[in-house]
Amino acid sequence: MKTGGVIGLGSIGGGVAVCLQRSGQLAAIYDVHAAAADRIKGAPPISSSPRTLAEVSDCVLIAVLNGEQTLAVLFGPDGVLAANKPGQTIILLSTINMADLASAQAMCKDAGVILIDCGVTNGPKSAENGLICMAGGEDDHLAAAKPVFDGFAQQVLHMGGPGAGMAAKIARNTTYFGCMRAGYEGAVIARNYGVSLDQLTLALSGDPTAGGGLEGALSMAKRPEADGNAEETKLREYFQMLMMKDLDVAIAEAARFGVRLPMVELIRENAASTSGLEYPLGQPIGA
Repeated sequence: MKTGGVIGLGSIGGGVAVCLQRSGQLAAIYDVHAAAADRIKGAPPISSSPRTLAEVSDCVLIAVLNGEQTLAVLFGPDGVLAANKPGQTIILLSTINMADLASAQAMCKDAGVILIDCGVTNGPKSAENGLICMAGGEDDHLAAAKPVFDGFAQQVLHMGGPGAGMAAKIARNTTYFGCMRAGYEGAVIARNYGVSLDQLTLALSGDPTAGGGLEGALSMAKRPEADGNAEETKLREYFQMLMMKDLDVAIAEAARFGVRLPMVELIRENAASTSGLEYPLGQPIGA
């Protein structure tokens, strides 16, 4: 397995395509918005459909927004599976719920195609071989896909069998967004007593091997409008949309087991402040 075709050229898929193009492994690209291909310099012309992309790719990487889009690009006369390539590998980089993943797994099994579910983090570094991949699948399937992973990923963590990669991504995001909420609420106290958030970030960072590494928890606590930074505000709005989508997945998955996630529900209810877009609790004294 040497070449990869990328479906979905957003922040994750576009970065993956840039990396594979740089390594000489990019076979094809596809996106419903043709202009999305402009950032991948030297890439092959955009494919006419997921099917035609799959026909020329050893491995298909799917990086669309949600489960509905994932199933749409897999199934139907123009879908990936219509290429009829038993033994082909699909790496799913999208975060979707486990029910949609089960549907995708069943489709792929019927077609004789291997599906590796692969949650990813460190998206801003996706075009710099910076993605951390949480992969679910059989040992031999991951070993066969290693050349493609090597073309775009910084690290591949084998989380367990099929489904474990997606479950790990949902669990990871639940934990991460919880830390963000804690960071926001901690920053309420810090701001009101004149504490430097930059210095507090250093205090939280510490030695990662000693339980530190919490620098991301305060990443949304600083007021973007303080510098009149419209681009930063736009980024936070985009982040909030992605966060809401992923938290909905976490809430739904816990409900399947009769469990509520009150903190996650609270984060979702206060998504704007968690994303740094409003400060009902955090106005400094005298402001």
